[in-house]
Amino acid sequence: MTFVVLENCIRCKYTDCVDVCPVDCFHEGPNCLVIDPEECIDCALCEPECPAEAILPEDELAPEQQPFLELNAELAKQWPVISEKKDPLPEADEWNGIEDKFQYLER
Repeated sequence: MTFVVLENCIRCKYTDCVDVCPVDCFHEGPNCLVIDPEECIDCALCEPECPAEAILPEDELAPEQQPFLELNAELAKQWPVISEKKDPLPEADEWNGIEDKFQYLER
């Protein structure tokens, strides 16, 4: 099993989760993060660290969240690994909790 970064990370990109990951499975895109399902060891350390509550275990995804499992796998192959905490995006607090942000995903 793996953990999955969901839509609420878009335009926030808090990296508190990155700081606790023991295997560096997070990858950084322009305006969000993803988890490489091949690298994730299901340790669950990242989920409670996310201020945007944008990380869930694969087996807890709602049907409408299922596409994010494949999206994480796809983008993890394209984006570089991030292994250190950075500042969130400047507008992160304003975008945290906003619904329907998928259209803003920058690849």
